[in-house]
Amino acid sequence: MAEGTVSVAEVETAFQKFAVHGDSKATGKEMNGKNFVKLCKDCKIIDGKNVTTTDVDIVFSKNKAKSARVITFEQFNQALTELAPKRFKGKSKEESLQQLYSLIVGKEPANIGVTKVAKAAAVDRLTDTTKYTGAHKERFDESGKGKGKVGRADVPDDSGYVGAYKGSGSYDEKVKDA
Repeated sequence: MAEGTVSVAEVETAFQKFAVHGDSKATGKEMNGKNFVKLCKDCKIIDGKNVTTTDVDIVFSKNKAKSARVITFEQFNQALTELAPKRFKGKSKEESLQQLYSLIVGKEPANIGVTKVAKAAAVDRLTDTTKYTGAHKERFDESGKGKGKVGRADVPDDSGYVGAYKGSGSYDEKVKDA
């Protein structure tokens, strides 16, 4: 099916890498719809004009079995043959399929840039411990490090002396003198 520059075995290795992405129980023989869309996005099959995520979802649904939630590699190839003429308009079926294969070969699921860390001025203001007042101020030391339980709870003084008693710890000295 894939004569020319790209072999089906190379496409199958990329298929297996994307099939196991995000699923610890996956074997790599079947791919779910989420990973199929991820493959299409990461390999730039989805371009936003000719091929959209909706198109990819429809092609996935067409090529899977009625009650199944996954596609095999053969069904994956069938889906690519449907997507290729849409992605590369004006080219023959074989030529567009070859170009689609060349987009997929050697690719792996990208994890970089998937979730971005929020860095806003509001977050900085809310987490700046120097601006805390009242009871919240007592939870942190001068460096901004939390004090732990000491900063959160009123730990009672159960030494036996009355609060604010100046002579605590002096009993033994008074008894010895007498």
